[in-house]
Amino acid sequence: MPSSEHLKEADRVMTICNACRYCAGFCAVFPAMERRRTFDTKDLVYMSNLCFECRACYYACQYAPPHEFAVNVPQALSRLRADTYEDYAWPRVLKGFYKNNAFLVGLVTTVCIVLAFVLTLAFQGSDTLFSAHQGEGAFFAVVPYGAMVFPAMVMFFYAIFALLAGFVSFWRRTRGSISDLIDVPAFARAVKEAFGLQYLKGGGDGCNYPDEKFSKSRMWHHHLVFYGFALDFCATSIAAFYHNILHWDSPYPYLSLPVVFGTVGGVMMCIGTVGLLYLKSKSDMDPAEEKMLTLDKTFLWMLFWTSFTGLLLLVFRETAMMGTLLVIHLGVVAGLFLTIPYSKFAHAVYRYAALVQNAIEVREDESKIVLG
Repeated sequence: MPSSEHLKEADRVMTICNACRYCAGFCAVFPAMERRRTFDTKDLVYMSNLCFECRACYYACQYAPPHEFAVNVPQALSRLRADTYEDYAWPRVLKGFYKNNAFLVGLVTTVCIVLAFVLTLAFQGSDTLFSAHQGEGAFFAVVPYGAMVFPAMVMFFYAIFALLAGFVSFWRRTRGSISDLIDVPAFARAVKEAFGLQYLKGGGDGCNYPDEKFSKSRMWHHHLVFYGFALDFCATSIAAFYHNILHWDSPYPYLSLPVVFGTVGGVMMCIGTVGLLYLKSKSDMDPAEEKMLTLDKTFLWMLFWTSFTGLLLLVFRETAMMGTLLVIHLGVVAGLFLTIPYSKFAHAVYRYAALVQNAIEVREDESKIVLG
């Protein structure tokens, strides 16, 4: 269960906001708040995950600190959101990853890199690892195809299952009805809002981030990270098609689809993650929550190192450095996928579930207006 202290504070803040309603048009949180007169645990958990932390409400609020009411919506909901990630982690024994996230993610990634080196040296030998390999099948001369793909598939499906388990648990606790999960119009609306980063526009022309001024910097850097990740996924999928269907072995030509998509996606992710890390380093700490900030930074660094090591591998793939860079890249990717269900990436799952629920509630409200 979420912290009783965090629930109490979120309830206090939302009760004050529900009496004021000055921020009604800022984001989806406040219309959702207005549909309720009181707030139980499931309501507060739902609304906390509907918050995109644009901070518009904080800077607009007449009751924000140093006012005696000390209304700090972004911080209160961020604390509760962090509790959500821990509360719905699967399996439960790994929820501790959220308490020591930076250390444990770093430890797992380091172990993956070291293990990849040890296994490659043991089975392939130093001559193979530290020699130049060129032409089709060069990567697999260092790390065999099966040794590369099978562990990756296991880690990928484990991450998907763990995130889906959290999604279902969250939905049962906040919405209740599993039948709502097949609500196609609600899913479609949630997809549109999520992919367009609808609620990173705040109460004006962008978020109030990193300070009280309106800015679209955070939104555009989010777009770079998300669509860069999507392009890298497309590159991997196309490469799998080439290898398994067309029987073309990597590395592929520089102007081939996998390389072009992977390069553009990697550059986008590097720029996006560095931009977001810079914004966070300059951001106002008053509406922030330290635990959430740690989750943010750790995940962004993991995405950066994944994309950066991939780009380095592309640049030096025809040199004797290729084997070392390949092993490092595979180790970083392994660390990313093993820890992704216990990282800030969880926000994509719970926030999307909250957007679906919000879409259902909005439609129900519209139906009442039509009928009433």
